Parts: sequence; C-alpha cells; structure tokens
Amino acid sequence: MTNRSRKLLVGALVAGVLAAGVSPVTAAADPVHLELRANVTNGFPGALAYVREGERERRFGVGVANLATGERARPHQRFRTASITKSFTATVLLQLVAEGELGLDDPVERWLPGVLPDRGVTVRQLLDHTSRVYDPASTPEFFAPYLEHQDWGHVITPAEVIRRAVAHGPYPEPAYSNTNYLLAGLVVERVTGHDFGTELRNRILAPLRLHHTELPLTDPRLHGPHLHGYNLAREDHTTFSPSYDWTAGAIVSTVDDVAKFQRALLGGELLPPELTALGLGLEPFALPCEGGTQRVQGSQGSGPGYFSFAYTSEDRSRQIVVVLNSYDLGADVGGQGKQPYPGPREGPLPALSAALCQPAT
Repeated sequence: MTNRSRKLLVGALVAGVLAAGVSPVTAAADPVHLELRANVTNGFPGALAYVREGERERRFGVGVANLATGERARPHQRFRTASITKSFTATVLLQLVAEGELGLDDPVERWLPGVLPDRGVTVRQLLDHTSRVYDPASTPEFFAPYLEHQDWGHVITPAEVIRRAVAHGPYPEPAYSNTNYLLAGLVVERVTGHDFGTELRNRILAPLRLHHTELPLTDPRLHGPHLHGYNLAREDHTTFSPSYDWTAGAIVSTVDDVAKFQRALLGGELLPPELTALGLGLEPFALPCEGGTQRVQGSQGSGPGYFSFAYTSEDRSRQIVVVLNSYDLGADVGGQGKQPYPGPREGPLPALSAALCQPAT
C-alpha cells in the first residue's frame, strides 16, 4: 500500500464508522459477527475474525473462501498478512537490540556498507519510516509483470527492490516505505549470520507455537486450508509471488496465530518493556467509539486479494484480528483515486469498533 493510500484509507474508514454509528451495546446479536455479515453483504466474498474480551475468545467465518467452489470461509484458513509482517520483522530486530547485538541508532552503513547512499540513515529510521528511502513497490510499473502480464510467479528479489529504490533517489520527506523493512531484514541477517526465516522461526514461531505461520520466499501459491483473495472484479489473486515483499509483507498466517503473536508482543513476552513501548513496527490510532475515541495498538495489512487489521485495546483486555478477502492492488497503486476495497464503509474498521470500544454505561 502506498503512503498516500494508507492515509486516505484510514480517513475513509474512520468517517464511515462514525457515520454508521457502530454501538456494541445496541446490537441484538454479536456485534462483530453482524459487521462481518455487513462486509459480505456489501461486496466482500468472505470475512474471518478472531475476537478476545479478557480470556473469552470467539472466532467467525462469514461468506465464502473460494468463489469458484463455494467453499465457506472458516477461521482456521490461512491468508497473506501483507504489512502485518512488519510487526514480526521489527520484533526480531528489536530482540537483537535487547541482546546488545546492535543499536537502534547504529547507521545502516555499519551493517550494510555501501547499500544506501545516505550513510546517516539509522536502524531506527528504517523501523519508523523516517529514512526517506523510496518504495518502488508503489507504482503500476512495478506490478506490471503480475497485473498486466499475469505472470503470478514472477520473482523480484529484495535486492532488486533496494537497487531500484536507490536508483530512484530518496523521498523529499519521510514516508511509509516497504523498502525500509527489506533493509531491516538484511540487517538481521548480517548481525546474526543466519537467514531471516531461521531467526523468525527460532525467536517467534517456534516459542509461540505458531504452527500455521510461514514466510515464503518465492512460492506464489498458498498451501493447506486458505482463504482465496480477489480484486474488485472478483478475479482470483490468491496466487501471487511474495518475492518482492519478504520481511515487509510476505508472511502467511491465520487469525489465531496473528492474535497469539500480538498478545505476546504487547504483553511483554517478546521484548523488554522499554522496547515494546517504542511501538516500532506497529500503527497506533484513535479508534472511533460511541462518545469519543479509544487508542488502540496494532497493525494493518493490504495487498493483492487481502485486507486485514490486527488491533488490541490500550489496556490489552480486548483484541481483534479481522481479514476480508478483497483488495485491488491495481486500484491502490494506480493513482486514480479508486477505492481498492468494496463499498464506501465496508472495510474492517466497523468490526474493530464493535470489538474494541468500551460498552457505554
């Protein structure tokens, strides 16, 4: 997702939920389930969610996972998390910081000599998107092999993405850039001497028993039970090379695994409190609620075919992971102002409000 489209998206979703007047206390049935049903009624093929209130957990699957077969959407199905991956990447890197292997204010040049022309860019600036490093994966030209030529297995390596970013030159101002997190992945590999997938597995996936989560490198297919992803024309974009996304957006997971990871991260199981408090790899925002707003912490992901949010209330008592299986990458990067998901207010935010807002008293 481009920086501009991320800002427009959050603004549109907030306006939509405020107009809708989502209120969990007035819903006759489970409010999150009602919102997911509304998503499907208004254009999404299917929706999945994990919801937690205290220790009480609920899981929902609404609509269809596969338009061709009519297979139902079920909560255990896997999906592409897109930029939710960045929370995993930041956590691995911050664990190395906690271990004294590197510092957040280390120049990237120290670990990746000669890769960036601006030798003053720091590790922290990669994680908080203030490096000004360009993101070539924000243009229609970048995705032409996929969207125009339908070469779904086409490989664009992280090294090639970084090369194109450097050749373009920096943004004039700090901006959200996937390239930052590709560089962060390379820093992890240089510091540890291991490939990033091994570090991810040993530090997060195995300890938390996230058995349905993986980081594919070039395989364009999803394996095992999975939610299919579609564009606005309902063309199947499930098969799509993850090669260019790597540590910025290639993780495949389930709503349960993402929820377990985020609960461990925000609960202090993965990082020291002072590093968790930095919020690196996360995207806090003020969630619209009845009578005001509530600050929530988490991350969102959008990419070919999938649109997902994973957020937790500030007191960590409420949590939701929701994924909808329609997102039009061509509309996102096309720059023509076309909304990349169905409907004027049919994104995930109403379900987030239903799950995370404190009931009115």
